[in-house]
Amino acid sequence: MFEPDALFEWDPVPVDTLDFAEMARLPLAELMAADWAEALAGVEAELRAVLAFLAAEVEAGYQVLPSPSNVLRAFRQPLADVKVLIVGQDPYPTPGHAVGLSFSVDPRTRPIPRSLANIYRELEADLGIPPRGHGDLSAWADQGVLLLNRVMSVRAGEAGSHRGKGWEKITTAAVAAVANRETPGGAVAPLVAILWGKDAESVRSLLRGAMVVSSPHPSPLSASRGFFGSRPFSRANALLREQGSTGVTWELPQVP
Repeated sequence: MFEPDALFEWDPVPVDTLDFAEMARLPLAELMAADWAEALAGVEAELRAVLAFLAAEVEAGYQVLPSPSNVLRAFRQPLADVKVLIVGQDPYPTPGHAVGLSFSVDPRTRPIPRSLANIYRELEADLGIPPRGHGDLSAWADQGVLLLNRVMSVRAGEAGSHRGKGWEKITTAAVAAVANRETPGGAVAPLVAILWGKDAESVRSLLRGAMVVSSPHPSPLSASRGFFGSRPFSRANALLREQGSTGVTWELPQVP
């Protein structure tokens, strides 16, 4: 077991200098927050295999997204801090967009991806927050919103190309770890899961009865079928407060 104080003393290696092959050889605690490393120890072999697969993809001449420095970004914030889970599908396949957080993009990305533009539209309808000109959602992650893609990598230009390569087992373990957390008193830790679309709904059975806000996906193909008007942000905050937690400040900074 990790010492409790160690959970908040993570001193990672500078992953921006590493490639996937080097990452596959490092201890998990050097790649992610210490409590995440502990929670994912049971799928360590699978994670190393996926990182080795990504190294082989690069060796074969494919561009893999996101970069090595961002592929495990969702696990940088402590597991203990998670209070909202938002599950995505797989990273944006356009080079320069994917940053390792579901639905989020590099602050310089223009135009905003259409799914994210629809999320901003619903955010304004729900809470009156005007859309931002950037797509950087890291301010949500900093507050304990786990922006987790079901599959955490992709070949550039080939959406869905890394499905079935091992990520699903790892993200299943991650969702289960979030749902199984307990407070020091032994109660279930506060959690709201926001599930948008079929892929996200696939994790519902892992959530141990956690409070769920669900709707169709915000993509242009399905947003009008129930995503618009679903008010996920205000509903999530209300459910957090019911559990004795604080709500999320969903308003993003004007400049990331």
